[in-house]
Amino acid sequence: MDVFVAELEHILGWIPYWVIGLSLVVAAVIVALTVHRLAKSIARRLIGKDRPVALLFLDRTSGPVRLALCLAAVAIVLPFAPLNDTLRSELSHCSGVAVIALIGWISIRAVDMGAARYLQRFRLDTDENFLARKHVTQVRVFKRVIDTLIVIIAVSTALMTFESVKQYGVSLFASAGAAGLIVGLAARPLLSNLIAGVQIAITQPIRIEDAVIVENEWGWVEDIASTYVVIRLWDWRRMVVPLAYFIERPFQNWTRDTASLIGTIMLHVDYGADVGRIRRKLEEVAQGSKLWDGAVVNLQVVETHPQTIELRALVSARNAPQSWDLRCEVREKLLAFIREEMPEAMPRERSFVAPVSADFRNGGGDNAVVGLAAARAHN
Repeated sequence: MDVFVAELEHILGWIPYWVIGLSLVVAAVIVALTVHRLAKSIARRLIGKDRPVALLFLDRTSGPVRLALCLAAVAIVLPFAPLNDTLRSELSHCSGVAVIALIGWISIRAVDMGAARYLQRFRLDTDENFLARKHVTQVRVFKRVIDTLIVIIAVSTALMTFESVKQYGVSLFASAGAAGLIVGLAARPLLSNLIAGVQIAITQPIRIEDAVIVENEWGWVEDIASTYVVIRLWDWRRMVVPLAYFIERPFQNWTRDTASLIGTIMLHVDYGADVGRIRRKLEEVAQGSKLWDGAVVNLQVVETHPQTIELRALVSARNAPQSWDLRCEVREKLLAFIREEMPEAMPRERSFVAPVSADFRNGGGDNAVVGLAAARAHN
């Protein structure tokens, strides 16, 4: 290597030493990138398409491996590069910061691959996915918290390698006065949401794909990030809510313990309606629907009004979307049944016409009132 450098200096003696040294560093980086590209191509051919897990691992580790090869190449070339002490020290310092970043990067990728490997046994695209939603929520929240901590530690370690930043940090901790109070107040929302994320991962008031009602909006928990939750609303809008909201304020969770739900259909019918016949029709409609899970079907008279009685039909479904569709289907078919086969059950008004007394019949102008009262009589 010394002979090569000496020969190179003899040939390129008119070029400044620092240019030659930086060129060697750049050439080493280029060689490292080329070697990585060739090695990755060969590895892909050897693995083949039959092992997708190995290909995924190769893609996930491609960035850290590329950076590691570049740092190794720079570390090999740097001692032999004709550079002055100042420039060599700066390059060594940059390499040290890059090594810290590489360690953080590898740590984050290791956490990501470990989480992905753990979640492979759970599926969210099934009806009974309670256990899967539980583990997916815990793993995603903890993964984001760990990633945030890794980034904070890596950045802090990298900054501490700079002497000026180290002195500033020491003086800041030594003062620990108004500046510390201001920083603490400014970071309070971030810290409260991070702590709320840990609480949600442990206690799990919400999980991924839970059906919830937040701020009078109904939707599903689409994603739980480090500081916020994304709610996918029924009309495809997205509501972003801070994590602390689910710890500090009440909300409705329709799938807290199980995805199955009982849907309610309210009907107003006449007092003369045959409730038993309507109940049998409800059971027939539920049994003929693919949305019914076979658990609950019932019809009850729950309230009376001056002109109608109120019926409540209960039907159960496997999840919230199917419960909504089943309610609409049952309501539509019961209304068609009442309209076509039981018209006497339709709500109606009744009037009672009393016999007119002789004294009232003799009044001239009152005959019009009698006629109007008789005209209002109907079913």
